Amino acid sequence: MAEKKGYDVTTIKVLSGLEGVRRRPAMYIGSTGKEGLHHLVYEVVDNSVDEALAGFCKKILVKICKDNSVIVRDDGRGIPTEIHPIHKKSGLEIVMTTLHAGGKFDHKAYLISGGLHGVGVSVVNALSEWLIAKVKRNGKIYQQKYKRGKPVTEVKVIGSCKPNDTGTEIHFKPDKEIFSTTKFDFSAICNRMREIAFLIPDLTIIVESEEAKKKEVFHAAGGLKEFIRFVNRTKKPLHKVIYFKGKANDVSVEVAIQYTDTYYEDIFGFVNTINTVEGGTHITGFKTALTKVINDYAIKTGMLKNSKVRIEGNDVREGLTAIVSIYLKEPQFEGQTKTKLGNSEVKGITESIVTQNLSQFFEENPSVGKVIVAKALEAAKARIAAKKAKEFVRRKSALSLTNLPGKLADCSSHKLEKTELYIVEGESAGGSAKQARNKEIQAILPLKGKILNVEKASPNKIFSNEEITTLAAAIGTGIGNDFDINKLRYGKLIIMTDADVDGQHIKTLLLTFFFRYMPKLIEEGRIFIAIPPLYRIRKGSNDYYVYSDEELKKMLKKLGHNCVVQRFKGLGEMNPQQLWQTTMNPKTRVLKQVTIQDAIEADQLFSILMGEAVEPRKKFIIEHAKEAMLDI
Repeated sequence: MAEKKGYDVTTIKVLSGLEGVRRRPAMYIGSTGKEGLHHLVYEVVDNSVDEALAGFCKKILVKICKDNSVIVRDDGRGIPTEIHPIHKKSGLEIVMTTLHAGGKFDHKAYLISGGLHGVGVSVVNALSEWLIAKVKRNGKIYQQKYKRGKPVTEVKVIGSCKPNDTGTEIHFKPDKEIFSTTKFDFSAICNRMREIAFLIPDLTIIVESEEAKKKEVFHAAGGLKEFIRFVNRTKKPLHKVIYFKGKANDVSVEVAIQYTDTYYEDIFGFVNTINTVEGGTHITGFKTALTKVINDYAIKTGMLKNSKVRIEGNDVREGLTAIVSIYLKEPQFEGQTKTKLGNSEVKGITESIVTQNLSQFFEENPSVGKVIVAKALEAAKARIAAKKAKEFVRRKSALSLTNLPGKLADCSSHKLEKTELYIVEGESAGGSAKQARNKEIQAILPLKGKILNVEKASPNKIFSNEEITTLAAAIGTGIGNDFDINKLRYGKLIIMTDADVDGQHIKTLLLTFFFRYMPKLIEEGRIFIAIPPLYRIRKGSNDYYVYSDEELKKMLKKLGHNCVVQRFKGLGEMNPQQLWQTTMNPKTRVLKQVTIQDAIEADQLFSILMGEAVEPRKKFIIEHAKEAMLDI
């Protein structure tokens, strides 16, 4: 076989400096969309947080400027500016322009660090149109400017300050050549800064937006106790917050626990202040200890004596809100985005500390212990009662779906990544959708009305609800603890409802169900929202569809006079051809993918919108009324 031409040593390319980051940004920050954009801020803040963890930083400012640049300023020690003896450059320039450069690798400057596994400020520099670094150190103010990761000035002294006045300021503007959006979300940044303030009680974080003229100050002297109370502020707690901490083999473990009257669990894990949304060994250790301690206490107090049920792990976690925050020198995360801790030794350490401290708490607070055991016993009994309902769901999933209630119209293809299930509001719209669809790849499941609000319902009631069991059977994965992503029958699950108040409510009910009982579908990017047009504009024999009032104004200006505008209030107003053309045709439709940017914020939102408490919901509606795109 002849050797292929064009591949020799000269074709091997070595990217210098930070060029590789600009070529493949998603490798370093996850995406070039909204999440990646905000990751830049968090990377810079992480450096300031590490100064706080080391005991040298008390205040951090995060300021979103009018031009969508961001300033992050701290009062830490300041990045060293002296000339490095080996690299013959200022320490500031090395940190800002070199991957894997910093003071976190030998534990001399930082015993623990959240940024150790991160991509670092050098990546922020590489992905910024421009960046200005200022450092207060040794009574002087140093500055260096960069453009797309490359220095455009030397490190120079631009002023003086008091000898004890130290800190670092990073001012950067994300590069429009890299990011699909460069507009920062004030509330998203606030959510992350609030978490950090809860985790480091001595730290104050200020977030400002010049354009919105907003300012939030986060300081939580109560630490994790205050964090738990914040998370549970829309729920009914069953007891006071349980708090303890311990340390073994240089691993510090801090835990806060509180049960509420809800039926789901919320466990949030942090490692060196990094939110490990996929859990890891620290969460596994915590769960094991919790199950053991509650079972042991139930046996010791005789609460299981007359009960025929056995308390399992899922039972002890029903209604639980817990925060597990650990600190260690060498965290091993699975993946660059730090979503799961992999250190095997942490499981045993966490389990031991939780077992010892929680057992002691129950001994000293028997009334709280009995409340928790009673809650777990109720959950165990409900689990047994719900078992038959779950079996019913499983049997439905195994049956021929042509016999299912809800009038599911299945598609002919069984190729997962090609198929779609449209979950449609109402029989009328369902009928149109069935006529409009591509029968090979699109299945239609009409809903009879509003499904059960799972935020307020017990598992037993949920698993026996006809609409939910029908939906679960169609999807095929099972619900809650029985969920198995490998049994998913469709690659996309598309919620298609009217654009009115009822449609929005049905959409929220469905999202609540998916978030509480099938969260993996959201995490894997399987849930979508169909966006039907709001208006049809007819001029002569031509039809134009637009999806917002702003689009309507632009299109009317473009088309000129003699236009007839029709406002669609429901899917049923469109004939099958219109529904296909505007909302179901993969080539022309508009879909929004449902993602979870912040699990704690998502939990809060569903609790506020769908929970029992009225006042928080009323306040939320008033605050966000201007943002609603509803016909009222």
